[in-house]
Amino acid sequence: MREPEDNTDTKCRLDKWLWAARFFKTRSLATAAIETGKVHVDGDRIKPAKEVHIGQIIHIRNRDFEIEVAVIALSNIRRGAPDAALLYAETQASIAKRENAKATGDGEHALRDRGAGRPTKRQLRDIKKFTGGTYG
Repeated sequence: MREPEDNTDTKCRLDKWLWAARFFKTRSLATAAIETGKVHVDGDRIKPAKEVHIGQIIHIRNRDFEIEVAVIALSNIRRGAPDAALLYAETQASIAKRENAKATGDGEHALRDRGAGRPTKRQLRDIKKFTGGTYG
């Protein structure tokens, strides 16, 4: 018979922690992000099963955001957003970078209004020329 888990986690896999901290909707998305190099721990690429320790710095780059957080607590259980926010603290450099990007409008150069339809061939050429060949 299995014993119930207590709330004090001493070990936690990286993919489980990212999922529990609500950076990714599923563990498989967290695993895929780690394997493709979008998640770095203390500046190094890492595997999904690697243990996370309190005090480590995790850099997460996603399509929608780029954030750097310090691990404050460990959890293998996904809870509500207020509880998940207690697992990490965003670094000052990350906050400054995010505010600067918001003020300058970085990352908004290829956004289209919702419902505007697909870009025309000419618009696609212009977008590709502006972004250096990456769109989508």
